[in-house]
Amino acid sequence: MSHIDELLKQRCPGGVEYRPMGEVGEFIRGRRFTKNDYVDSGLGCIHYGQIYTDYGTSTDSTVTFLDPSLRGSLRLARKNDLIIAATGENVEDVCKAVAWLGEEEIAVHDDCYIFRHSFHPKFASYLFQCSAFREQKVKYVNESKVVRVSGANLAKIRVPVPPVDIQDEIVKILNTMEALEAELKAELEAEIAARRQQYTYYRDRLLAFEEKTEA
Repeated sequence: MSHIDELLKQRCPGGVEYRPMGEVGEFIRGRRFTKNDYVDSGLGCIHYGQIYTDYGTSTDSTVTFLDPSLRGSLRLARKNDLIIAATGENVEDVCKAVAWLGEEEIAVHDDCYIFRHSFHPKFASYLFQCSAFREQKVKYVNESKVVRVSGANLAKIRVPVPPVDIQDEIVKILNTMEALEAELKAELEAEIAARRQQYTYYRDRLLAFEEKTEA
């Protein structure tokens, strides 16, 4: 059970309404661009692969950009939209989502869907981590060389729709937990780096033998 599942049970002991995602939002497929289209600055963009490597639950900035002249041929995410990776290497990873919180519209790759909805944006992103979503997702994936999920099938997945105040409360708690996990991870990485440096120092000292000279 994920954190969001536990919090929903605690905050909604009487249960919560579940609705198909197609009833609480709209799925819009992105349009194709390639890495050859990247420029140093301009129209922000998110490629589906970056959702797995460069972004967490939400972001208000992009790591890559396109020439603004391409804007008319692309699909753009607005503030509070969710950007979903519809292609992945395995069933577990596919559909990782990031909430776009930036003020400017950004271009979205064609292996992604934009989910335009009325949820708290980060609550929508956390929903893609809950057990109910993951269990249903398995039924709709198309497995070949890569795993894909269509917007039509995403729209069928039923998700909890708690009151807005409950969404806000859950997001605040999960944000705190995320920040704590990131802090602990950074501390652990720093400790591992220090231990490696210590090991290297003592290894070199222990193996530093003077060469024997002949009398």
